[in-house]
Order: sequence, then C-alpha cells, then structure tokens
Amino acid sequence: MELTGARWRKSTRSGNGGASCVEVADNLPDVVLVRDSKDRSGPVLSFGPTAWSRFVTGVVDGTGLRS
Repeated sequence: MELTGARWRKSTRSGNGGASCVEVADNLPDVVLVRDSKDRSGPVLSFGPTAWSRFVTGVVDGTGLRS
C-alpha cells in the first residue's frame, strides 16, 4: 500500500504531550491508517472508512467494540 501523501494527526486530547498516542491518517481514498506515534516507521494498521467510522462512533457513545 502506498502511504505517500498520508497526513498524520494526533488527537487534541492526547496526554503526555502526545507521546503516548496513536496517529491517524484519513485523507487517502478508501482507507484510514493508524500507527503508534512512538514508532512512526513501525507497522501501520489500515481500516475501511465504514469500519473506522463504526469504531469511532462506538468509542464516543460508549458501546466500544461490542456487537
């Protein structure tokens, strides 16, 4: 997967100055990327936009990953 052009961002709610956080890139078509902010050259997880949206909604509304 080509990651060139991914614009990574951290949550504005990151604790510890953003040192203990994940970064998300959601500007590429049909994919949302997630990586560890402490290991930027490490592995990257990829999610489809629908799966990512459901995950974020679950976090916000408190349902988490329950099915």
